Amino acid sequence: MITSLTEYASFGRRTLAVILDGIWIYPLLIFLLYLSYGTDINLTDIADPNYISQYEWQTLLIFYILLALITIWFWIKYAATPGKLLLDCEIVDAHTGKPINFKQSILRYIGYYISALPFFLGFFWMLIDKNHQTWHDKISGTIVIIHDESQTSLYQLAKDYI
Repeated sequence: MITSLTEYASFGRRTLAVILDGIWIYPLLIFLLYLSYGTDINLTDIADPNYISQYEWQTLLIFYILLALITIWFWIKYAATPGKLLLDCEIVDAHTGKPINFKQSILRYIGYYISALPFFLGFFWMLIDKNHQTWHDKISGTIVIIHDESQTSLYQLAKDYI
C-alpha cells in the first residue's frame, strides 16, 4: 500500500542496483556465450556492430531474450532484481503498492529501451519526478520503493517468514 510514509528509491540507489546487477549478469551471459561458441568466441568481434556470423542467433538469444527472461522472472518472483534486493528496493504497482503483474513487467522491460534511447533521458527523469518515476515506470505503472519492514504489520511479517 502506498502511503505518505512510502519512501521512493533514490537515483543513486537505483543506479547502484543496476551496477550490482551488471556485475553478476554479464559475466554469466558471457560464460553462456563461451559455452555456446566454444573456442570460436572473440569478444571484440561480438562488440563490433558490423559483426556478422553464423553465431548471431546465439548472441541474440543469450544477450537479449535470456536477459529479458531472467529480469522479468526476478521482477515477478521477488519484486526486484538481485541488485535492488541488496539495496532493499522493491518494484510495485504505482497505484496499489502491490506486486507487479506479467503485463507490467513486459511493459517495464520494453520501457527500458525507450528510457535509454534519447541519451538516457528517461532514466534521469526521476530526478524531477515527484514520485521518482522513470519513463519505464510511467509506461508500466510502477514505482520503486524502499522496502521498509518497520511499516509492515507483525501479522504480515510472521506470514511472510513462516
